[in-house]
Amino acid sequence: MIRRKSWTIAALLISTMALVTWASAAPRQDPTTQPNKPDIKKVPAQNVNPTSGKEMFNSYCASCHGTDGKGNGPAAGALKTKPADLTQLAKQNGGKFPDSKVQQAIKGDSNMPSAHGSKDMPVWGPTFWMLGQRSEAQEQLRIRNLTMYVASLQQK
Repeated sequence: MIRRKSWTIAALLISTMALVTWASAAPRQDPTTQPNKPDIKKVPAQNVNPTSGKEMFNSYCASCHGTDGKGNGPAAGALKTKPADLTQLAKQNGGKFPDSKVQQAIKGDSNMPSAHGSKDMPVWGPTFWMLGQRSEAQEQLRIRNLTMYVASLQQK
């Protein structure tokens, strides 16, 4: 009798787990999304040469900001907030490129406004740290070279 109860309970648990797994795997329509907006496919970051700001920008940033940095990348239409036009940062900062703010935004420092980091823009600091085999120097090199490339995109 006890053995039959155990098998019944086990079968019930397995059935429940299968139903939960199936339900969670079924695609759901988010009522807050707009029907014409494309979905953003998340893919792992590629290990791009840390000495090339341009290569990193094209690999990590261009999908949202566009290859020209104007905020018109292929994923921009699927975002709730339009990506920043990175070519206007110096102009918006009295003609001086905001080097430290850009580095903080890329790294994902906690004192950044909610438009960056895990809020809208991916936090790249931990990703760069992992890509550099947990090297803080590699993380800083990537952030610095990417910042220098964004600085080169500024419109005069």
